[in-house]
Amino acid sequence: MHVLLVRDDREYLLAPGERLETDLGVLEVPENPESGETLETHIGEAFTVRRPRLPDFFDHFDRTGAPMMPRDAGLVLGETGAGSGDRVLDAGTGTGVLAAYLANAGADVLSYERDPEFAENARENFERADLADHVEVRTGDLTEEIDELIADDADDDTQPFDVLTLDTEDAPSVVERAPDLLVDGGALAVYSPFVEATRDVVGAAREAGLRDIHARETIQRDLDVDDRGTRPSTRGVGHTGYLVFARR
Repeated sequence: MHVLLVRDDREYLLAPGERLETDLGVLEVPENPESGETLETHIGEAFTVRRPRLPDFFDHFDRTGAPMMPRDAGLVLGETGAGSGDRVLDAGTGTGVLAAYLANAGADVLSYERDPEFAENARENFERADLADHVEVRTGDLTEEIDELIADDADDDTQPFDVLTLDTEDAPSVVERAPDLLVDGGALAVYSPFVEATRDVVGAAREAGLRDIHARETIQRDLDVDDRGTRPSTRGVGHTGYLVFARR
């Protein structure tokens, strides 16, 4: 189990037994550090131990490309209701942010990633977040595995998936098969950075006979709060992407 070592605006994610070396000195993380405990470097500089929560891991995951933002993952959780006992089929693992949030909510996730290096990086991120027991990352293209997945479920009497989440360019071709992959009432969530792709996904969902189809853009504004007053920040970009949701 990793811990955070925190001091002022510094924050380091380390595993028990790992060695921290900074300009404030050197320390080794003990085997069973307690949250709130103070650890000192060899020159007496203090760091506080903190038990990390999932948003902390977002900051410390090794990234491959632009990861999904926590606010988008939160919207997926809120719209699909994914949670304990659910089976989730995911494609486009990337850094692993969405799969991590789903697993953290109690779901068991099967995620597909085409790029072998991305897949291995995601596995390491899940290990770091202590979620590896709940996420299986397969290197490959989900579109080439759909028939086998459906056949496997039929052979061993496993129920289809409760939730299907996609962050891939070929999402419409997977959405077409959603009725075969999802349980009755199962939920679909598709993320895209482009509005054109969103339109294609909505069209595929309609052709597949899914219901409750709706698309959303995620926009969030930070607020500047000071002695003069409070107003929306002029810094940063509020838009992150587009999400399509539907039900079988």
